[in-house]
Amino acid sequence: MIKIANAPCSWGALEFELEGKSLGYQQVLSEMVETGYAGTELGDWGFMPSNPDDLKKVLDGKSLQLLGAFVPVALAKEEAHAAGIELALKTAGLMFDAGYKNAFIVLADENGSVEIRTKNAGRITPEMGLSENQWKTFAAGAEKVAKAVKDKYGMRTVFHHHCGGFVETPGEVAKLMELTNPEILGLCLDMGHFAFGGGDPVVALKKYYNRIWHVHFKDFDPKVGQDAKENNYDYFKSVEEGVFCELGKGSVDFESIVKILNEKEYDGWIVVEQDVLPGMGSPKKCADHNRKYIKSLGL
Repeated sequence: MIKIANAPCSWGALEFELEGKSLGYQQVLSEMVETGYAGTELGDWGFMPSNPDDLKKVLDGKSLQLLGAFVPVALAKEEAHAAGIELALKTAGLMFDAGYKNAFIVLADENGSVEIRTKNAGRITPEMGLSENQWKTFAAGAEKVAKAVKDKYGMRTVFHHHCGGFVETPGEVAKLMELTNPEILGLCLDMGHFAFGGGDPVVALKKYYNRIWHVHFKDFDPKVGQDAKENNYDYFKSVEEGVFCELGKGSVDFESIVKILNEKEYDGWIVVEQDVLPGMGSPKKCADHNRKYIKSLGL
């Protein structure tokens, strides 16, 4: 049975150091419940309680499941791997000790930290990518994180491709999948990021289905994508302009995606993410729209 969750990033609680204030976790979780979601991701470290008993008490109080936690690591830098493993283990340990032993580490590059990638999100060319040696370092780092988490807690890690980071385009996703062990590292397919990165999420879902352990529902507004190209928006400006629009208002073919998930008898969670900057928009209203839209697709 497919279950529907949301994530704190839909309320502007992001992993970046940005101006503007996101809402507190109590309000965010209450609004998730009020708009019909059954689970959440953890959000950036420190957004929710970092004591396992307190975390469980908060989530139990809202009748919400915890599905995973986003962990950004600058994987192209070998010197960043040890700290990345430490952060992943700290995060996995919190979820494990709180009783969420099936939750995922959602591993990603340290998005927004490399200027050329941040400035050119949505229009990446091959010369902006990693060298062969950097690819080896990146893939080895991702595997090391995933293996450490699996060995210590028996928990699984998925990689989240992401605009503004080193794995954005369909070709880059394919390369990382080729270079990593499918027994150790899964894929978190994010429909909006895959579309903004120049790909077709339906194609990706079919191609990588056995590797996809976690799914993010996000839509992509191609008009904002075009504006980003014409006006040289960086990643954050594109988000501010609404490149990730409400579900059903962009180009992602969610009807086909839901059909494939049902045909394959997908039995996991779908996490709605509508990335907004802190203080931007009307998160509860958007969450309500997005839940109703997914219900219209039969979920």
